[in-house]
Amino acid sequence: MRKSLLMLALAGVLYAGAGQADEPKDGGDAVVTYQSDIATLDPAIGYDWQNWSMIKSLFSRLMDYKPGTTDLQKDLAQDYSISDDGKVYTFTLRKDVTFHNGRTLNADDVKYSLERTVNPKTQSPGAGFFSAIAGYDEMAAGKADHLSGIEVVNPNTVKITLKEPNATFLQVMALNFASIVPKEAVDQWGADFGKHPVGTGAFELSEWKLGQELVFKKNPHYYRAGIPHLNSIRFEVGQDPSVALLRLEKGEVDIAGDGVPPAQFLQFKQDPKYKGMLVTGDQLQTGYVTMKTTLPPFDNVKVRQAVNMAINKDRIVRIINGRAAPANQPLPPAMPGYDKDYKGYAFDVAKAKQLLDQAGFSKGFDTELYVMNTDPQPRIAQSIQQDLAKVGIRVAIKSLAQANVIAAGGSADQAPMVWSGGMAWIADFPDPSDFWGPILGCMGAVDGGWNWSRYCNKTLDAEAAKADSLTQPDQQEQRIALWRKIFIEAMADAPWAPIFNEKRYTVHSARMGGADALYVDPVHVPVNYDAIWIK
Repeated sequence: MRKSLLMLALAGVLYAGAGQADEPKDGGDAVVTYQSDIATLDPAIGYDWQNWSMIKSLFSRLMDYKPGTTDLQKDLAQDYSISDDGKVYTFTLRKDVTFHNGRTLNADDVKYSLERTVNPKTQSPGAGFFSAIAGYDEMAAGKADHLSGIEVVNPNTVKITLKEPNATFLQVMALNFASIVPKEAVDQWGADFGKHPVGTGAFELSEWKLGQELVFKKNPHYYRAGIPHLNSIRFEVGQDPSVALLRLEKGEVDIAGDGVPPAQFLQFKQDPKYKGMLVTGDQLQTGYVTMKTTLPPFDNVKVRQAVNMAINKDRIVRIINGRAAPANQPLPPAMPGYDKDYKGYAFDVAKAKQLLDQAGFSKGFDTELYVMNTDPQPRIAQSIQQDLAKVGIRVAIKSLAQANVIAAGGSADQAPMVWSGGMAWIADFPDPSDFWGPILGCMGAVDGGWNWSRYCNKTLDAEAAKADSLTQPDQQEQRIALWRKIFIEAMADAPWAPIFNEKRYTVHSARMGGADALYVDPVHVPVNYDAIWIK
């Protein structure tokens, strides 16, 4: 596969820690800290930046990405072929893969796992990613208990038929949602499978003390030679980010998962004693405020447009010490389809008031803004609160744990507004379609979904489907132009107020090695735990 144009975005990545010439070493135990607890390790359910890397290390998929790149490679698939019409994918599985429970992986596991994710009873926020597979509509509607497009040819071969050619299907097969799980373990644990995960990944869960720590141990039967390097990883939760930095300096912590608090960032970056402990990378990310378009008064487009014009994005960027750039559209600048000529909604308090008056809210209204309770997110919410107060919108801030905000955002009758910071959208795969289906498309506007605005524009959804049917190399310019048009037309409906595009920083101890692993991958994987090692 050719390198994506997104590799251009990687050119600015700096690595000031372990040299890439260092040879990896096996053995040792690493400590990673987080302030918030882990909600789940079920690959069909987990969907935040905190558990995404963890799930990736516990489970495997048919396809994967080469570490630190956006290049696809085969994983559980030994090989694959694509029919001439682009609709049938035939995967041959590796024969040396076992689950953590000792059973050998087979094609039935692939079929079961993909159907489990799509099954409405699972309530997977990633179900819509598989909408291209034949039989998806029937299963998603509860009219079928399997996907007609998935056929087990033999124990080592599975054939997947799509409703129509789809330019992103192999990318979808590399998502965590496409992870393969053993049916017997899911049957055993039911809804608690996320607390007792069984996969085929480089690590397996050894211990989980809720609210305290999780311990991963090396999978001695992992099918990829040479990894992982670590014997174990201990994830400590409930750890204040400032305390985590102090412990990192003392050598008690290897990766501070929440990074450097904004208030300490400049001091940390400039302090010689921390030299070599910060990895900086661009990421395909947009932070935004959602407005639930199905709840009054946000069912009025003028109200949503007014919110867009009332928020001072430059001030918010200053709150995080300039670690981002103001955003004016859903796509980040490094993503194909980004419209560099689009100006967005200008910061204009007077115009915002005028729009509210036209919408019948000359005296404003009361609403709620949900926000994750980790700094700096509450301070950003307060800035938004102050801005909206100037146009008469009286906002009560609901500062909650990440899992609670996600749950409220995915419900039909809660969270009229959500500031996505700390959970903001980072690309699952490097294609503009990933910024549509799950967070702006109709398929994500469901209970448990991540389209927290419940925005559903069926005309634009049809245009999105058309864009993804353009699979031939000579159609790619047309495809990207169509995606550009879709996102700008969605901005006219203003289901979001895009706020900023943020860089990401990983903070690690002096003893941590593995430049490609500590590199901040733009494809939703802040740390590749499989490849890190202790010097």
